[in-house]
Amino acid sequence: MTPELPVYLDHHATTPVDARVLASMLPFFEQQYGNASSLHHVYGQVARAAVNVAREQVAQLLNVQPRDVVFTSGATEANNLAIKGSLAAAPPGSHVIVNAAEHKSVLDVASRLARRGVDVTVLPVDQYACVDSLAVLNAIRPQTVLVSAMTGNNEVGSINSVGEIARICAERAVTFHSDITQAAARIPVDLSTLAIDLASLSAHKMYGPKGVGALIRRRSASSRPLEPLMDGGGHESRLRSGTLPVPLIVGFGKACEIVREVRDAESIRLRSLSEQLERGIRSQLSDVQLNGPALSDRLPGNVNLSFGGIDGDALMIRLKRIAVSSGAACSSSDPEPSHVLRAIGVPDKRVKASLRFGLGRPSSPADIAIAVEEVVRIVTELRAMN
Repeated sequence: MTPELPVYLDHHATTPVDARVLASMLPFFEQQYGNASSLHHVYGQVARAAVNVAREQVAQLLNVQPRDVVFTSGATEANNLAIKGSLAAAPPGSHVIVNAAEHKSVLDVASRLARRGVDVTVLPVDQYACVDSLAVLNAIRPQTVLVSAMTGNNEVGSINSVGEIARICAERAVTFHSDITQAAARIPVDLSTLAIDLASLSAHKMYGPKGVGALIRRRSASSRPLEPLMDGGGHESRLRSGTLPVPLIVGFGKACEIVREVRDAESIRLRSLSEQLERGIRSQLSDVQLNGPALSDRLPGNVNLSFGGIDGDALMIRLKRIAVSSGAACSSSDPEPSHVLRAIGVPDKRVKASLRFGLGRPSSPADIAIAVEEVVRIVTELRAMN
């Protein structure tokens, strides 16, 4: 007998593939399996046409030109291409600005560059994990070539003032990069008005397949040349060589199309469920802290709570009926507590006793009721043991 699966509330880590996305992909695994670069026969031509449609779908979601979309294996590769590619094409002595609450695929890149002698500034964040645009302004120097600040935080759901940061950078001819991975499926991200030069995203955070994403590279006065991370074939405007994964790209495009159709209504529903979750837990437990901004000011579906008076490891071990995270999935192999919660001043003991709930498209009021019951029961038991 197959054991009952827990309720999945970890949609910031990954999302299930939407059935409509899967249906769009299947023909390109079996019947239309051509290489999109093999344009001398119909198989390749059909594959190329499908890639072009997907490129248009991604572009429409973000209000950019299809030519601006560079397909990658995901946001991690896109972040690496944006930052390393910008620095590789920049003069010696160049300067980069990031902040302490960024995704590890930005912070680790910055650390590697710093070890290689690049001048890197890591700005602090406020209690909501947002970086101050004035701090960005004050940190910019004549040698600054790139600023990176995510749009929506993957752990506490805070939303940076990327429009203001982009304006500051544009006025000083500094390239601005933003990881929009968590935000793109949950709030409107209009890159034509935000003046973001480089933006990274992944399909699997928006009910698409794993293994595909994109770097959006907009042409502007502040955008600089990019050097590719890989050579060989010159695919994707010579920025990302390698045979295109046509089925994954088709799924990515379809996922973006669906997001355009359902995002606004879905966001309202997720905010309501988030309020139900927080209210249900805090009404029955004392000493519960909401990490990050108010639910109304964060990405819909994000609830990050820490619990006083318990051992965090014991909490995670006992949670059997719900699947949640104690931090970012990108750092699951790292035993260190959440760098984001540390950056906003949460004490280590509470950091370890924190849960990140990521509500998503399949989440229901019944799921929330189970989560509330499970968390309240286990926290109460653990406190009684102390």
